[in-house]
This record gives sequence, structure tokens and C-alpha cells, in this order.
Amino acid sequence: MKLLVIEDNAAMQTTLQRSFERRGFKVGICDDGAKALGRWRASVPDVVLLDLSMPGLDGLDVLAQARAEGLTTPVIIITARGTLGDKILGLNTGADDYLPKPFDLDELEARIRALVRRQGQASEGFKAIETPSFCGLRVDVESGAVVHHGQPLDLPPREAALLRALLVRPGQAVAKDKLFDLVFADAADAQPDAIEVVAYRLRKRLAATGAKLVTLRGLGYLLQSND
Repeated sequence: MKLLVIEDNAAMQTTLQRSFERRGFKVGICDDGAKALGRWRASVPDVVLLDLSMPGLDGLDVLAQARAEGLTTPVIIITARGTLGDKILGLNTGADDYLPKPFDLDELEARIRALVRRQGQASEGFKAIETPSFCGLRVDVESGAVVHHGQPLDLPPREAALLRALLVRPGQAVAKDKLFDLVFADAADAQPDAIEVVAYRLRKRLAATGAKLVTLRGLGYLLQSND
């Protein structure tokens, strides 16, 4: 069984990796939210263990983006943020389970195995549910491509990544730094202003779709309808 642990605390990483490898799991570790999405896409695990308090891209943003892209892997949130409000927010964002720190490793293993069993039982006859549409734009669940009224948009990878991130919350501003982390997760030498170039190009490509990319100074970008 493959686990992806998205956690920035080195001590917790070591504990989880050593413990679950001894129990027969294959464990991948990622300490960066934006990079974790790429890791998740490239090699889909059986279960994701997700911390909420991550540098750069918060765990909830990682989860929301993953679900918007159609990544259906079961997710257990493991976090020190254990209030009822945090739990409700995490579950509503798309988590399958929520375990506050500190936790017992045997209990965590039992929850992981229960999720995998439920996933296996639900997989027979499973049909992917379409993601919400905005101005005819949505993310295809199977391919991760952005489509407009069912037709794939011909977008370069960075423009597609930016549009996917904005489609998670259409009509709501997304901060430039979070968008930068998502769009340039694989480019260590990219400068923060590079997101403005990608936004400029995407804005022109959206002209015929009925959606427009709006810049809010000091806040970030959002998608609005032309109507």
C-alpha cells in the first residue's frame, strides 16, 4: 500500500515513514504544498496523509485543488488544528477523515486500512462525477484538462495550472503568492512577477469563453463572468 505524507515537520516525517515502512507500507514524503500536488498527480497513492499548516500553500488549498482536478485519493488530515470548526472545514473541503495531533499510530493505521477497504468497495461500478462548471469551463476529472462546453482548451501547462487554481473558487480572489506556488512548483529559479505574465496570456485566451480574469491589486486574481 502506498502512502503520500504531506507534512513539513521533519520529526513527524521521520516517525511516520519509519513506522509505516516497518508495517509494510511504501511511504513518500513531501514537505511543500505546491510540489505535493505534482507528486500526487505523478504517482497516485492509496491514501494521502495531509497536514494543514504548510509553508506557502496551505493544506486546505492543496486539498481543494486536488479535488477540483479530479484526484479522488482518500485523504486523512493530520494536524494540530483540532477544533470542531477546523474539522468541519477540512471535511467539507474534501477530506475523508480527520485526526488531530498527537495521535496513536495504531489508530492511524486502522483508519488508513478502513478508508482503503471502503474505496475498494465503492470502486466497482464507480463513475466519476463532473466538477462544477463556471461559464462553461470545468476541469475534466479523468485527464485534468480544462474544457469549455466539453471541448478541451488548448492551453500551455502554466496557463492551464493557473486556470485550474482559479476554477476552485470562481468569483473569489486567490492570492498571487499561492497561485505562484501552484503554477511554478517545478521552477526553483522563477521570479514572483512571472505569475503576471501567465495571467496576461491567460486573460487573452479566455476572451471568447464568457469568463474574464480580473486583477485585484494587493489581493490577487479572480474569475468573473462577462455578463
